[in-house]
Amino acid sequence: MSNRPVVIGIAGGSCSGKTSVTRSIYDVFREHSVVVIEQDYYYKDQSHMTFEQRLETNYDHPLAFDNNLLIEHIHRLLAYESVEKPVYDYVQHTRSDEVIHVEPKDVIIVEGILVLEDERLRDLMDIKLFVDTDSDLRIIRRIQRDIKERGRTADSVIEQYLTAVRPMHNMFIEPTKRYADVIIPEGGENNVAIDLMVTKIKTILETESNL
Repeated sequence: MSNRPVVIGIAGGSCSGKTSVTRSIYDVFREHSVVVIEQDYYYKDQSHMTFEQRLETNYDHPLAFDNNLLIEHIHRLLAYESVEKPVYDYVQHTRSDEVIHVEPKDVIIVEGILVLEDERLRDLMDIKLFVDTDSDLRIIRRIQRDIKERGRTADSVIEQYLTAVRPMHNMFIEPTKRYADVIIPEGGENNVAIDLMVTKIKTILETESNL
């Protein structure tokens, strides 16, 4: 066990390929012990709101996230303490009653569209990545995902993209690229960038274990 877990932040636009990059890194460090903390599990609880009010939520705005809880959980994992990760119900548009028990690991991957937007989160990260993918690919992937996994219609996904996702991307997500240590074009398809990240993470882990 290293003295302090390595924290990797993986940001990028909706459906940019963050999950593919995360999975590639996870597969390499599975033996080392790695945990993934997804920012979109930390959408704020909206159980106090009517269903109609919940439908108005802008999920691509920084204020949609409960970053205070996310940061608290990362601090606990850094101290090698377990946490109960919340689960979000995308059909009911609020936090589920379920939680996921997460044990501390040597590598913590924090993945989400706005994980580089909050300075408090950035300060906890050893490596900051931004997955950069063309907008046309991202909207196609989002339509496919939301219909299949979140019970949405194509029209509703497109309307949300035009009214919230695209403007929020330009206003809040794209500017966080400046904070990234490495920008990865085309997400999980960029094996060279992923290999470089794997090498860097291994170096940090070896350094920590020798302290």
